[in-house]
Amino acid sequence: MNFGNSQKFLQKAKKLIPSCTQTFSKGPTQFVQGVAPNFVSHADGCKLWDVDGNEFIDYTMALGPMILGYNYPRVNEAIVSQLKEGTTFTLPHKIEVELAELLVDIIPCAEMVRYGKNGSDVTSAAVRVARAFTGREKIACCGYHGWQDWYIGTTTRNEGVPKCVKDLTLTFEYNNIDSLVEIFDKHKDEIACVIMEPVSTIEPQDNFLEEVKKVTHENDAILVFDEVVTGFRIALGGAQEYYGVTPDLACFGKGMANGMPLSAIVGKREIMKEFEKVFFSFTFGGETLSIAAAIATINEIIDKNVIEHIWKIGRYLIEGIQKFIEENGLEGYVEIRGLPPRMVMTFKDEEGRESLEMKSLFQQECIKRGVLFTGAHNISLAHTEEIVDKTLEVYEECLIILQDGIEKDNIKEKLEGSVVNPVFRKI
Repeated sequence: MNFGNSQKFLQKAKKLIPSCTQTFSKGPTQFVQGVAPNFVSHADGCKLWDVDGNEFIDYTMALGPMILGYNYPRVNEAIVSQLKEGTTFTLPHKIEVELAELLVDIIPCAEMVRYGKNGSDVTSAAVRVARAFTGREKIACCGYHGWQDWYIGTTTRNEGVPKCVKDLTLTFEYNNIDSLVEIFDKHKDEIACVIMEPVSTIEPQDNFLEEVKKVTHENDAILVFDEVVTGFRIALGGAQEYYGVTPDLACFGKGMANGMPLSAIVGKREIMKEFEKVFFSFTFGGETLSIAAAIATINEIIDKNVIEHIWKIGRYLIEGIQKFIEENGLEGYVEIRGLPPRMVMTFKDEEGRESLEMKSLFQQECIKRGVLFTGAHNISLAHTEEIVDKTLEVYEECLIILQDGIEKDNIKEKLEGSVVNPVFRKI
């Protein structure tokens, strides 16, 4: 493949845009440079085309929002229809109420709703309102929660975050209830809320979510589920519906508007009413194109049984990959983690450590064969068994190449560009 135009845009971007991207996970450090695209031209369904005209099957799906697929007709029509009526107004628009009613109907914990534009907006809103409601300052968190100071200070990307802010957020370990109990014991009557991803690439064990809720409430703190990733994907009402554990507050985003910028914080009325005093207010919070897209997206998820489809296709993909892993003796080196609607393919060296070199080689070979591999697989309605079959053909070829590199200890020599880098690591 030729990536000449991508390289030209990259050189321009280096002069104009720090990191060459608006989102670290989409930037050049995440792809093997020289043998990968850097800029997209357009997309449709589960395929995208780069600025050089190369076509790729995509599973990352814009980091998860495209649950129906790119350029989806029903969503496009809703956006165009609303565009003719206006986008932002001096008063709230009735469509804000319509979406709120829909969310309250389908999300177990939802009694009231407020909107944001990004996941970070609503996770930070949850932290602020929890602090206001409880009169406490410290936060216990588990998982990824966005770019704001209160969370990102816990990672290696913590430049610019004051130490006094870092000290207010304490992290606990998933599936380790003792690590959360320890936080409450050491900081008695100081924890405002527990905010966590209810599930990521590892499922809860030993009633972990129920235990988290119990410990949180015993300590008079608020339980917040960050469902920005899991909402409208694991189940229509999110992981809280799937696992039967209802939090006090929940944050949604990504899949709810099929690519339009919209997020929501929902929860118990007594806590949500605190937003009448807490400052959570911005010009485009009620922007109507995204809200119209969300209503169309959610109704399409219901009408087309999208949740059932993505579970089925995801399971089909996992079974195919796992078969190749076993046939090629790559157990311990390559692993599929997560649930069928959203899984991650990871790579480890002989000592069990994450291997970015192995990931880079696999990505390089997938791209050559028309699959834009990043590790993440966010299944959409646009993914079909036929698409998966084509993907599995590519993955099998690439796993054989990877196996050869492992056996001959020459993975570095097989790479034709730079090794991909992590976005950040937790401290």
